[in-house]
Amino acid sequence: MDVVVERCAGLDVHSRQVTACALWHTAGGRLGEAKAEFATTAAGLSRLVAWLREHGVSAVGMEATGVYWMPVYAALEAAEGFDLTLANAHQVKGLPGRKTDMNDAAWLARLIRHGLVRKSLVPPKPIRELRDLTRYRRSLVEAQASERRRLIKLLDAADLKLAAVLSDVFGVSGRAILRAIVEGGHSAAAMAKLARGAARRKRPQLIDALEAEVAPHRRQLIALQLARVEAAEVDIESLDRQIAAKLEPYAAQMALLVSIPGIDWVVGATIIAELGVDMTAFPSAGHAAAWAGVCPGSNQSAGKRKPTGARKGNSHLKTALCNAAIAATRKRGCGLKAKYHAIKARRGGGRAAMAIGHKLLILVYHVLATGQPYREPDAAQQHKRNAERDAKRHVRRLQRLGFHVTLAPAQEPAHAL
Repeated sequence: MDVVVERCAGLDVHSRQVTACALWHTAGGRLGEAKAEFATTAAGLSRLVAWLREHGVSAVGMEATGVYWMPVYAALEAAEGFDLTLANAHQVKGLPGRKTDMNDAAWLARLIRHGLVRKSLVPPKPIRELRDLTRYRRSLVEAQASERRRLIKLLDAADLKLAAVLSDVFGVSGRAILRAIVEGGHSAAAMAKLARGAARRKRPQLIDALEAEVAPHRRQLIALQLARVEAAEVDIESLDRQIAAKLEPYAAQMALLVSIPGIDWVVGATIIAELGVDMTAFPSAGHAAAWAGVCPGSNQSAGKRKPTGARKGNSHLKTALCNAAIAATRKRGCGLKAKYHAIKARRGGGRAAMAIGHKLLILVYHVLATGQPYREPDAAQQHKRNAERDAKRHVRRLQRLGFHVTLAPAQEPAHAL
């Protein structure tokens, strides 16, 4: 095999140590090799950088192992002068029966030397910082949602049917009533008077729903859970401000993204954090969709296509796109709405959301690549294209059955006198 890199190194990264193997050609034409181990502390990584420079290494490869690769990659990135390759661990597995840290590092170095490793997408440092914020925001939102469900479950266990009367237990009226329950000593009628806005019309139902006697330990649990919900809300607001500050350099890209149906600023921030803004990282929109995991997998053997599920991809981006797909189906005049319901009737809601998420990612790729905002296609032109596509599909099916097909436009019937 051809040698692509003269001096390279492979790193086997773990939580506490990094095993390094450097390869190069000696004067006699033989392969030189050096191996060493370093701690993953800041001092250890500094020694790793010095060791790589000492051996004249220009290209370094490592596996994407959990989060352990991140400080190593950051240290080498800051040192400059290294062509870094972050590899998918599944694609660089060594031969079975020879599994040691040194062998793994040497195997990765050989793959780098011959150019046999595909680089994983590692966005610039500002995008990675934004990604940390958006991912933690998602974790907080999910934790808050779980806490809300637990609180509603506790209310039902205490025979307080507040969720059956109020559409939003955590709205202005609901929170005032929850605080009154925590305080204790309030009658059902007094708590029903705390309702505000449209909820005032439901005061008779609220009185019936709040008649139960609440045990002291349950009031304490309600207080704890309500405090956790509100604390999460404060943290989410703080994260939103930090995310907004990080998004300021990408205001133009955000304006393009929010022009797409179903994408709000939260989804837009997630897309920028996970996908980046430089679409040249992907050869085509299809490659971006495959990387995100929103397009069908490929499983073909002996000329036959076998059923397969969705690809594995970026779960954070995939979730955001599916949420945006559901939001897009609720927008009037959106062409994606009809497509969603057509797929849902045949394949179910989950597959339909994934299919629309796939379409949204294609739109995201094109608006970011061209710098042009999304414009809803003309309904008549879209109908014409769909008709032509369906006609071609039916013609192919008839041709496979042995028929010769000629298409001619239908003539409109003459009007009777």
